[in-house]
Amino acid sequence: MSENPDEATDGSPAVDDGPATDGGSPVVDNVAGDETPETARAQPPIVRRTKAFAARFRRNRLAIGGLLIMTAFVLVAVLAPVLAPYDPAAVDVPNKLQSPSVDHPFGTDRYGRDMLSRTLLGARIAVQVAVATPLVAMSIGVPIGLVAGYVGGRTDDVLMRLMDAIFAFPTILLGLTLVAVFGQSLTNIILALGIVFIPQFARITRGSAVSVSHEEHVRVARSLGASDIRILLLHVLPFCISAILVQATITAALAIILESSLSFLGVGVPPPKPSWGSMLRVGKGYINSGEWWYSVFPGVAIVISVLGFNLLGDGLRDVLDPRSDPNR
Repeated sequence: MSENPDEATDGSPAVDDGPATDGGSPVVDNVAGDETPETARAQPPIVRRTKAFAARFRRNRLAIGGLLIMTAFVLVAVLAPVLAPYDPAAVDVPNKLQSPSVDHPFGTDRYGRDMLSRTLLGARIAVQVAVATPLVAMSIGVPIGLVAGYVGGRTDDVLMRLMDAIFAFPTILLGLTLVAVFGQSLTNIILALGIVFIPQFARITRGSAVSVSHEEHVRVARSLGASDIRILLLHVLPFCISAILVQATITAALAIILESSLSFLGVGVPPPKPSWGSMLRVGKGYINSGEWWYSVFPGVAIVISVLGFNLLGDGLRDVLDPRSDPNR
């Protein structure tokens, strides 16, 4: 009898029966759909990562719920002129302060203007603020964070202390000050809010850049003579995108709240543009007299839109966190 386990008893090589089995069925990798492990490995990395992200996203209820709310919110804003049953600026004094009815589902305000139409048009202002504010903040905060995290040393200290100085101001106070300096308009409010949120993006990006800058692929690129700009854009920034996206959704929700707060204080979007915050400011004076709809519907619109962005942000944080990947 041969002592070599790789040989059969007759001296011929043993035949490999294939992969180990469990209960008679071969053990195979867990792949999505009809793809084989070989097919999945043959795909470009960006395709594999996109499919993995989509699979995790579909399993995350928070992300799906937030995406649905945000999509509905954006569609309402885009289609507001079509969905609005009346001209939001049309004054109808004889029908002022009417309670919700078939003709006016959200009631009317003190000038007889339809509250449903004004609430729908107010969504357009909220969407513009929610989209543009993170873009303004990212355009300045992300480069600052990348440079601070990659270069380090005194440059890092100077840039971060500057961000800390801006971050030290109360958010609403800094917003009020910047709006007072720039003037009352939607564009100036977006610029002011963008400046307010620069430190958040700089700190988030800097934290990711510090850890990535010490990775092996960055050292290899530097040893091969790649420029700092190329390393930042191709080897550092892609690893910061997930944290930046999560921060962008959170910033969008906070921007809606801040814009509404500024309008509530009387320094937001000037009338006659319908802002949810300005409708709340006027409506609070009519709550005691029974005109509850004046402030309830704009308030509910703020809650739902902010909830959608927050849910999406929480869901994206879980989906993009590599530690949440069961196959990691």
